[in-house]
Amino acid sequence: MKAMIYVALAVAIVPLQSTLWQAVNIDGIRPDLGLVAACLVGFLAGELDGLLLGCLLGFSQDIFSAGALWLNLVTKGGAGFLAGLVERQVAHLTPMLVFVAVLIVSALSGAIVIVAMKLKAFDDLWFTVGRVVVLQAVFDALMGVGVYWVVQRRFLAERFLAEDRL
Repeated sequence: MKAMIYVALAVAIVPLQSTLWQAVNIDGIRPDLGLVAACLVGFLAGELDGLLLGCLLGFSQDIFSAGALWLNLVTKGGAGFLAGLVERQVAHLTPMLVFVAVLIVSALSGAIVIVAMKLKAFDDLWFTVGRVVVLQAVFDALMGVGVYWVVQRRFLAERFLAEDRL
């Protein structure tokens, strides 16, 4: 059942990212739904599930994009794995921790992409880091916290209703 949900997420997120999500941007920068989904699955289901979904999402994005092959697979898989490790090391996952963790993971992913693009010009490098990587990391972190908050509230409500029935 879990595998079918992950495949459905991969099938839904990649087209959504490239079509409908084009309208959601700040100065041309959009949040990376694949990275956010991999991180949230890592937080909620563990590092192995985060790694598997991240690799599946990254592979799907690599196949359907014109970018460097395997780059998304590595960054999304690594993001899900790191999020799962963070979740394992804390006693209670809070929205602030989710924000900081997704921010850091997204910034690391952006740094890996910059290294893979091999930006040579110093001006282009600082523009890309300051304008694209940081803004996208903040955007990803806000998106991750929002989705985490909705999921957390839903599961807390279900748990409360289940305890109320007893």
